[in-house]
Amino acid sequence: MTEQTTRLVLPSHIEAVADAAAAVADFVKKCGVSDEGAFGIEMAVREAVTNAMVHGNQEDETKSVIVTFNCRGNELEVEVADQGTGFDPAEIPDPTDPANLMKTSGRGIFLMRTFMDEVEWLARPDGGTTVRMRKKFQSDNEEKLQSWQNSTSASDKPAM
Repeated sequence: MTEQTTRLVLPSHIEAVADAAAAVADFVKKCGVSDEGAFGIEMAVREAVTNAMVHGNQEDETKSVIVTFNCRGNELEVEVADQGTGFDPAEIPDPTDPANLMKTSGRGIFLMRTFMDEVEWLARPDGGTTVRMRKKFQSDNEEKLQSWQNSTSASDKPAM
């Protein structure tokens, strides 16, 4: 698989989250990510873009969110950059804490960390924050082959 990159520049209105989700769904399919892996990646991208628009850019439509997808071999890297004032992810309350379970927001970072292998936040020199997320994956064909090999090796074992 050769390296592939896609870059989106989105306005900071919530309807554009669907555009980012559709773009990542198409992109990961071309990279060979399984449907199961694609679901988690799409969810993480939705959360990152929503956070950038709502919390970073304060839904200011004069500000943009830049989303970059890069696929190298069996690794996907996604960057979502906003033009906000920045934040400290360590100060975000734990959504699994009983005091936070009924809150209507605050789960985005938790979901990004759940679905992606690596998540980091970088302060941009020109202002704003970039969240960089990475996910290693087996291509859909590799997953099918491994599943087939596991099923045939299990059936080759003598019965006791």
